[in-house]
Amino acid sequence: MSTDTSPTILSDEIHDKDFLSTIEDSLAIGSWDLDVTSNTLKWSSFTKKIHEVAADYTPEVSQAIFFYKEGSHREKITLLFQAALEIGQQFDDEFIIVTAKGNEKWVRAIGHPKWENNICTGIRGIFQDITEKTLETKKTVIKEKQFRSLFDYSLTGMALLSLEGHWLKVNHGICKLLGYSEQEFLNTHFKEHTHLDDQKKGQKELKLMLSDQLDNYQIEKRYLHKNGSSVHCILSLTIVRDSDRKPKHFIANINDISEIKKGKNKITDLLTVSSKQNERLLNFAHIVSHNLRSHGGNLDMLLKLKKEEYPEVITNEYFPLIEQAVENLNETIQNLNDVAIYNSLDNNKLEPLNILQYTNNALSTINGVIIANQVDLDITVDKNITIKAIPAYLDSIIINLLTNAIKYKRPGVNPKIEIEALQTESHVMYSITDNGLGIDLEKHSTKLFGMYNVFHKHKEARGLGLFIVKNQIEALGGTVEVESTVGEGTKFIIYFNYE
Repeated sequence: MSTDTSPTILSDEIHDKDFLSTIEDSLAIGSWDLDVTSNTLKWSSFTKKIHEVAADYTPEVSQAIFFYKEGSHREKITLLFQAALEIGQQFDDEFIIVTAKGNEKWVRAIGHPKWENNICTGIRGIFQDITEKTLETKKTVIKEKQFRSLFDYSLTGMALLSLEGHWLKVNHGICKLLGYSEQEFLNTHFKEHTHLDDQKKGQKELKLMLSDQLDNYQIEKRYLHKNGSSVHCILSLTIVRDSDRKPKHFIANINDISEIKKGKNKITDLLTVSSKQNERLLNFAHIVSHNLRSHGGNLDMLLKLKKEEYPEVITNEYFPLIEQAVENLNETIQNLNDVAIYNSLDNNKLEPLNILQYTNNALSTINGVIIANQVDLDITVDKNITIKAIPAYLDSIIINLLTNAIKYKRPGVNPKIEIEALQTESHVMYSITDNGLGIDLEKHSTKLFGMYNVFHKHKEARGLGLFIVKNQIEALGGTVEVESTVGEGTKFIIYFNYE
């Protein structure tokens, strides 16, 4: 026998080990071998990688069992090894191990006993890390349980539809929605339950979904109840695809919006009625502002002619009363005329106005009143702030609020008025603050801007100033707020649109 065969045999063994190691790494599967006779255990390099031990690690039979997680996993592998040793039973199961670095992993362990003369001499097996696959499977199972729970107990209608449009599975919600049992739904086509006029709705979207250009869509359509009535619904349809993007089926979510539709219809009807009523009121206002004003003017003219032709009538005790009644009538007609004008304002007539300039104009107009009442003025208004308004309205608003601040001053206290303007991103905030009598907003907040409401005794109070101010502000597209404390003063804050 030649003496040079040993190196060749050794070389072949090394080559085989390298080849097996390459196979294990590519398949991510390790191997192990327990020799019962010598009580030794061998792990392949990849098995060591799974256990996260060093490459030169030598496993001990008595210690290897402790890599399996304490509890059911360790108990189960112990029983399987006993059965393999005692009766030659093979095993293939999944376990959790705790690696040398303290990491938990899911592994698949397969064992094949070797028997000689009815005695187990060893067990060989493979070891595979299945952590990622197991966790993904568990996530999928949890998601499926969650979906089943949502599907079964959802108050809205849910269903699975085939790609051809047949009902595959329906929940209690859709049965209640349309009045059919689950069995009555199955094996029927969704078109059979869709209102005839809505059967073509969503056809374009369906084609896009089947051609992988769309994953879901939402549409409003009508379905048919078993009793024949129409049910207005919002349909949300989602397509389910496999890992290769091939369509599998549809998930339909159907929400009943019949009550919402009824509510919208009621609102539409109410708006129509309100619109007609507003139109009639506006027509009435125009009649008041034109026809009645003429009649009131005629009455006033007739009284003047009567006084000129028959001067003695002024001695009649009823004549002054008639004159006062006609004067009051004309004033009321003028007030109604003003309201009609404010409510029918054309917003296209708004123009850019400098707020400081109009503040100064108003102060100039009432300068005599300011001097007579020794008013202390504090004005903080930037000269560059411009708002959108109508000149006559802006004059009226500022003058009304300023004269009110002076008119309702506290007895024995000189009026102090602060005027401020601040431009924000959305509007100009213009405020007039006084130190006057104040208003009890808890009592009067709802009546503050009403017609003919008076909150303080004053010979010139008519209850129209704030009413006109609010109407003018709203006609300009603005809003007004009030802050007030009785005995301390009042602050009116106006929000104007700026140019």
